[in-house]
Amino acid sequence: MRVLVTGWPSFVHGEATAGDVLSMRRVCDALAAAEVPHDSAWSPVFRSEALHLDNADAGRYSHLVFVCGPAHGEQVRTLHHRYANCRRIAVGVSVIDPDDAAVTGFHRVLARDGLSTARPDMSVAAHTVHVPVVGVILAPGQAEYGTARRHQSVHQALTSWLGELDCARLPLDTRLASDDWRLCRTPDQLASVFARLDAVVTTRLHGLVLGLRAGVPVLAVDPIAGGGKVSAQAQALDWPALISAEQVVAPGGFEQWWHWCLSPTGRARAQRRDFPDVDALTEELLHDLRTGQSI
Repeated sequence: MRVLVTGWPSFVHGEATAGDVLSMRRVCDALAAAEVPHDSAWSPVFRSEALHLDNADAGRYSHLVFVCGPAHGEQVRTLHHRYANCRRIAVGVSVIDPDDAAVTGFHRVLARDGLSTARPDMSVAAHTVHVPVVGVILAPGQAEYGTARRHQSVHQALTSWLGELDCARLPLDTRLASDDWRLCRTPDQLASVFARLDAVVTTRLHGLVLGLRAGVPVLAVDPIAGGGKVSAQAQALDWPALISAEQVVAPGGFEQWWHWCLSPTGRARAQRRDFPDVDALTEELLHDLRTGQSI
């Protein structure tokens, strides 16, 4: 016996949703626990390094298992022809049309819906591991800085690096709006989001400020050559995890501060939340309002 585990993430023109992938993981874990030899096939678009259907020789397998998603369409029907020698089982699938050849081609269909009583989706029991949840706040073009702007090159390097990180990236915008549900309407709403993050990566001043205000470590990158307001604010808040526009090209520059931000030292530094100069600035404002004179 050798089982090939497939699903919609196996097709070149398929789709890899979190639910699909977790359902396939659940099946693979169950097979491993039962000591059943198996492989899983993945689209080269989704996982270029993995086993692909084109390389999964039907002669190697006794069984094909198709997991999750709708048992529907030409790509599913193609599996029946390619793996005609295998016993084919669909599990955790939705059956739209019981008479579809995509459905009838299976020897057994263990549906989550569409045939009889609804059953839980396979992904509900799949194991996952915690990864850092990272808020990403990128500055707009900031034309006021003229030729000192390095936003395009800085953001290209930063987002390329972010894409390789094993973390949950949450794009955020400090801009508020009452006519766009994707944006927070009040600063309290945005502050509540920051409070739930593990880290912040930002090229924006208020990405740095709101992150530290929430006690969350921030990897701040200044997109202005020679240093702009992000660098000035990092200095004012005594925050060391700052990368200049000139340092972005240095190999490993992001990695060093990323690991520091997630370390106990970085977390403890972010949670100090003592910014005495803010009180001094407020007192200076109040003094001037009362006296009309500077301190």
